[in-house]
Amino acid sequence: MAKRIDYTNVRPDATLRDIEELCKEALELGVRAVCVNPCYISYAKKLVGSEILVCAAIDLPFGSSKIEIKKRAVEEAIADGADEVDYVINIGMLKSGFLDYVVQEAYEVLKGASGRAVKAIIETGCLTVKEMESVAVKLAGAGVHYVKTCTGYGPRGVTVEDILILKRALKGRAGVKAAGGIRNLQMARRLIDAGADIIGTSAARLILRP
Repeated sequence: MAKRIDYTNVRPDATLRDIEELCKEALELGVRAVCVNPCYISYAKKLVGSEILVCAAIDLPFGSSKIEIKKRAVEEAIADGADEVDYVINIGMLKSGFLDYVVQEAYEVLKGASGRAVKAIIETGCLTVKEMESVAVKLAGAGVHYVKTCTGYGPRGVTVEDILILKRALKGRAGVKAAGGIRNLQMARRLIDAGADIIGTSAARLILRP
């Protein structure tokens, strides 16, 4: 289980001390990665070294920055030592019917990531089933490595149904990261059984050492 967990602190009030605690616990628990806001990438990388991955959270929680801004943020995160990128798609453009915009955004983010793994957050609580299916397929076609469910700041967290919908739509063309409100081992197991490849959570200790 630990090697499926991205241990996360992307709170707006997260301090350097909070990041220190996150990284210390991450190393103790043996998780897959730590996921932090861009300003803390280099600091987190210094703390965890090569023991675990460092993931940059880009454009949380709204995903409404222009494509060029997102790409630049990704480039800077990589320069600071990020091993992976989680970015929020432009949800408003998707809801407006501009799926091509979301695809172009994905291409640019992937360029900025220079071969590192990219996880696109689609905020499932804002989408219809049809929107979830169509954007997942298009993102996978663009080359995104994982489709991620939620930011943790949207209208709701992840559900088992979200994972089932994404797995059916993707057909193995990209992985699925479940995130948003996962706070116990039972929920984590249910999501993995439904097909989630990665669990994003701020409650890794509760999940791994209940």
